[in-house]
Amino acid sequence: MASRSVTRPGNGTAPRWPAENRVGRRVRILMRRDIALGRTFLHAFTSADRSLFAALAGGRPLLDPALPRLSHAADHGLLWWGVAGALGATKGRRRPAAVRGLLALGVASVLANGPMKVVFRRDRPPTHTIPPLRRLREDLTTFSFPSGHAASAAAFATGVALDAPGAAVPVAVLAAAVAFSRVYVGVHYPGDVAAGVLLGIGAGLATTKVMPRRPWAPARASPASAWAPALPDGDGLTVVVNARSGPGNHTDLLAVLRADLPRARVVEVDAGGDVRTVLRSAAARSRVLGVAGGDGTINAAAQTALAHGVPLAVFPAGTLNHFAADVGLAGAGDSVQAIREGSAVAVDIGRAEGIGATFSRFSRIFVNTASLGGYPDMVAIRARFERRIGKWPAMLIALSWVLRHETPFEVEIDSEYRRVWLIFVGNGIYQPDGFAPTYRTRLDEGLLDLRVVDAAASLARLRLVGAVLTGRLGRSRVYEQHTVERVTISSRQPGPLPFACDGEVTEGVERIVITPGGARLIVYRPRRPGASG
Repeated sequence: MASRSVTRPGNGTAPRWPAENRVGRRVRILMRRDIALGRTFLHAFTSADRSLFAALAGGRPLLDPALPRLSHAADHGLLWWGVAGALGATKGRRRPAAVRGLLALGVASVLANGPMKVVFRRDRPPTHTIPPLRRLREDLTTFSFPSGHAASAAAFATGVALDAPGAAVPVAVLAAAVAFSRVYVGVHYPGDVAAGVLLGIGAGLATTKVMPRRPWAPARASPASAWAPALPDGDGLTVVVNARSGPGNHTDLLAVLRADLPRARVVEVDAGGDVRTVLRSAAARSRVLGVAGGDGTINAAAQTALAHGVPLAVFPAGTLNHFAADVGLAGAGDSVQAIREGSAVAVDIGRAEGIGATFSRFSRIFVNTASLGGYPDMVAIRARFERRIGKWPAMLIALSWVLRHETPFEVEIDSEYRRVWLIFVGNGIYQPDGFAPTYRTRLDEGLLDLRVVDAAASLARLRLVGAVLTGRLGRSRVYEQHTVERVTISSRQPGPLPFACDGEVTEGVERIVITPGGARLIVYRPRRPGASG
């Protein structure tokens, strides 16, 4: 065996340590140095934090006792629930903004008041320097870092700002006052509040993973102004108003029509009237057919406008107004402007044709979506909740109910046997990925968006709900999404398949072929920078 010479200490030469020992020693030195620097920084931060707290605590009174009362009002998020209720009672983007704000608040509150306080375990600041008038009624026994009130306030304000920037300004001022009040009343150091604000902003931004934002710009569409006459005073326009759509009170809309389009004819359809009959009568004697209602009413009006060869003027009057939002109509004022200037676009129409429930011929068009299986039930359940809690939370409740109570159904999709829960077909490519599509960026692609929830995979229900909750549905194996030009769906079980167009449930189908409709619908839309048409 070969011998190895080892130089020992004490013979006048330095010991030769193995290379791995020298590297490890250097790593340990660097780690000790980093730890020392970290302790120095932490000491400096803590000292500055305490000094700033002392300066604020000993400062002159500002808003006694308003700030203590405001701080108390924000306990358990009650203040923000009240603000959310006020925003939800309004129209436009403030309603989804309120839902996003509450979602962000929930995430921030759980993180700030749960694991983060346990990890950092910072004691509350001393209150003996705080004037009695400022102090809270009861001493807090929880840890101080980070501030849960500041996190909730910043999260709610950030969530609102993502959907309704105008409404976010007063909300942000109120949130800043709540955050400052926590130092003012002596229950948090400034560093606690700063950390809470950063956490809240992060929670607000994180909501976009499960509740994507609708873009501000309308969807692109082909110009079609040559096919839409300009009607400066509304002469030649008949507007059919479905009194059952949306909140049901269309007083403001009627006032706008009478003031801005005085020569337009307005027909209201009450609970006992037949909207389709009134639409056909209106289209037969008008140059332009107008409609005020939700997506189901717009679907009926689109069929009538195509059949009579007249352009369609849409006045958003439903609950969510998906089609109007994609076209770029935020309210009646946009529609009035487009009619006056004769500005319009041509949009795709989806068509479903085949055999109906009684083996008779089935033919429907759709402007937004068509769906089979449990999806119509999911739409109905979602509609019960979305006006109160927003579309995304309502969609999650509806999806959970369908997966728990509905049984999978057997179909052939383009001659391939499948066992599925839900089938969704969008008129155009919808965004975002996942099974709660919200908006389109184009209305003239001539394509369909096919989405399927598979029931054959093991633990499919659990995996699907988990993917929805984590915002990773697009990567789940139980979910499929395809862009197609045509899809054929046939029932392979007793009885017809539940079928819905634009949220309206039909009598069901045995076999259907879904394609882009070919003919395009002419819809009024005002000219805007960056929008085609």
